[in-house]
Amino acid sequence: MRWLFSLAINSLVFIVVAGFLQPDFYVANIPTAVVAALVLSVLNTIIRPILIFITLPVTIFTLGLFLFIINAITLEMTDYILGDAIRVNGFGTAILASILISTFSMLIQYFVFDPKNKKTSERK
Repeated sequence: MRWLFSLAINSLVFIVVAGFLQPDFYVANIPTAVVAALVLSVLNTIIRPILIFITLPVTIFTLGLFLFIINAITLEMTDYILGDAIRVNGFGTAILASILISTFSMLIQYFVFDPKNKKTSERK
């Protein structure tokens, strides 16, 4: 159930980021955003660990900032897989979109899914 809720949230994040980065980042409609979130989660599960392993020295040298490049690569792969339903104009837009998607997803995970933070904030 949590995975479905996370998929719905990530779909919403896709639409919000597309709204921020118009016309360079385009998502055709809500079902496309759901499919894009699904494809991106599969790529992040399968391809991203391989990319991280291959680029580990660069990631360590850049103190982890190269992970944004890896996220942009997986976003570009999502764009390639979905064709015209999603459009990312340029690698710079992919980097910016991946930063925004990661930030929004992290904030939502922190406030919605992390019960530890809710318990500690209620005690104070």
